Amino acid sequence: MRQQQQKPRGIHGPPPKLSLLMAVYNRLDLTRLCLLTLENSLAGMIDYEVIIVDDGSTDGTHDWLCTLPSSHHTVILNERNLGYATSNNLGAQIATGDILCLLNNDLTLTAGWYKPMYATLVDIDRAGIIGNIQLQPATNRIDHAGGCFDLIGLPDHRLKGRPLSAARGPGRFSTAVTAACCMIRRDLFLSVGGFDERYRNGCEDVDLCLRLGQKGYRHWVDYRSVVYHHVSASPGRKDHDLQNQALFLQRWGHLTSKWGQKDWPGNYLSKHLHNPTRLNGTKTLDAILRLLRLKHGDSKWAAQMRQRIMAAVSPPV
Repeated sequence: MRQQQQKPRGIHGPPPKLSLLMAVYNRLDLTRLCLLTLENSLAGMIDYEVIIVDDGSTDGTHDWLCTLPSSHHTVILNERNLGYATSNNLGAQIATGDILCLLNNDLTLTAGWYKPMYATLVDIDRAGIIGNIQLQPATNRIDHAGGCFDLIGLPDHRLKGRPLSAARGPGRFSTAVTAACCMIRRDLFLSVGGFDERYRNGCEDVDLCLRLGQKGYRHWVDYRSVVYHHVSASPGRKDHDLQNQALFLQRWGHLTSKWGQKDWPGNYLSKHLHNPTRLNGTKTLDAILRLLRLKHGDSKWAAQMRQRIMAAVSPPV
């Protein structure tokens, strides 16, 4: 069952140790910046460790990571590129904290990003994964404010392209959140096997959210926590998109395509209002008719695209 919006309660009790996981593949410039802003934002706030998994970088990242002080940093060096899911699973296995915080290396973290996410995680009943607002550095507009689904059944982001002022209130429950910056209890992450490693740099975070959702856990995107995200900065980030989408649709499409009938119309129009040249005539008409409640159910163009994606590859379900 999908969760309704509700405000979380306040924070109680002493904070447990935090394990920050960062899987990196090249882009040493962004990794340096992310770690600098991470350390500045958490200084004196909480006992934490940083676990960095270098996923076969070739740009000097390997050598630079080996110079980091061991007091707060643990470095895992993959001999070859294993992908986001596998790298984070490796980090989670050796983490010593009660809470995992997954961070992409292309984030710029701001003062105050940590406390709201932590407060929500420790105090919401049956909390799953806690996400936050992520802004595009070039435009200062929202990239992520919680997950939703399109009419095909694929994951999308709420409020994408909108100004920060569009995210009103403390946050909302969400069917899914991105793992680019998120928190989850370590024992919960490990209890479901972590990320499904059949996904390669895409959809593994939404898949995990949906698996946890089926077990009754609730995900929250906290609007009080804001970071900047250089989206998909790692080389080869989208090389496996088609395979990831096919696996996701084979596993979840029967649910997410139905959820998309509610999520997609308003989200599609809102996402393109600031750039109307990107609107597609067929999709725009479809979205308007749905908002006017003059159209329901699946759409031919969405069904055809769904079938095309699933037919392109045949991953195991």
